[in-house]
Amino acid sequence: MTTWRAFLAAGLLISVAAACSDDSSTAGDTTVAVVETSAPDTTLAAETTVAETVVPETTAAQEPEWEAVAAPADCMCSDGSEFTYFVRKGDPAKVVFYLEGGGACFDVGTCGPGSSAYKATVGAGPDGRTTGVFDFGDPRNPFAGWSIVYVPYCTGDVHIGNQTKDYGDGVVIEHKGFVNGSTALNAMAELFPEATELVVTGESAGSVPTPLYAGLAADLLPDARITVLADGSGAYPDIPGINAVIGGNWGTMNAVPDWPENAGMTPEMWSFPGLFIQAWKHAPDITFARHDYAFDETQAFFSGLAGIPADDLVSLIDKNETQIEAAGVNLFSYISPGDSHTVLGRPEFYTDTQNDLAFVDWVTALVAGEPVADNHCNTTAAGCKG
Repeated sequence: MTTWRAFLAAGLLISVAAACSDDSSTAGDTTVAVVETSAPDTTLAAETTVAETVVPETTAAQEPEWEAVAAPADCMCSDGSEFTYFVRKGDPAKVVFYLEGGGACFDVGTCGPGSSAYKATVGAGPDGRTTGVFDFGDPRNPFAGWSIVYVPYCTGDVHIGNQTKDYGDGVVIEHKGFVNGSTALNAMAELFPEATELVVTGESAGSVPTPLYAGLAADLLPDARITVLADGSGAYPDIPGINAVIGGNWGTMNAVPDWPENAGMTPEMWSFPGLFIQAWKHAPDITFARHDYAFDETQAFFSGLAGIPADDLVSLIDKNETQIEAAGVNLFSYISPGDSHTVLGRPEFYTDTQNDLAFVDWVTALVAGEPVADNHCNTTAAGCKG
């Protein structure tokens, strides 16, 4: 069992669809304002509404602040505690939908009391995050002034679960990550119905489902130009057995999006590379991109435990890109040298450079819809080692 367990914790696997029922509960003690939201429709259709969501307006002289939104009762963290997501209201035409990372759990050991394998509560959310894309005062930040919906991660299921799982020995986990995420997604569409630009992004575990959420966002905001930017999960390959196991534990197949492209799909067929392919088939106008460090220590560690050779991690990254593009997807990639793990929320977002192109400049062009090309570290000269 250990050959796949830790690998699953890194965030391989994919999608379900669900939504929360209405409830009048409010968020617990928090340092930011709390507002209530009503439930979205489970179909995630474009006409879905979240009528009760209220985010205070800001004036031109005010810097937008994070507002906490207490989700309905069916939204919850792994321990059944209340789920809260966050909104920063800036330009209503330009929106970021951000999915937080933080491990995974899938058995008694990883899900049990005292486990450090995943985040079990919402925590501070974006409060205190001031570097990388969260440095809104940096003039180089392509997202300065944008509206942001920030989805915390506290369910151990890479934002894709829809099941209450009894692992035995008294360990019962609410794998409701997609229930939580779909609620925030529908609220985003209700808050910013005139959005013309949407970036769906996330780091580590939060980067895994970004293509799926982008495909659903295309249904909700059909007139928006949508870009996917996945950061830090590109090395995990398509392994049918793992796909099926995690689907059973997390309930990923309980509510697969009702897209014609998903007809006949089975748990064994769902994979991280497959998410890009299915989302592209459903909404081919989406721009898909991802970032990875060539020898990401986190991805290498979990890959090695899964029995996958990890000494040449960049080859796994390249192989996955080949699989995705062979299906017809135009996937843009920026593969940085070194062994770090994710860059979006770190100061290196502005300083990482390769082939004379800074990552921040590549992202800026990408989200602006300008022509970009793959920027890959130099493997022939061992340049990817950093």
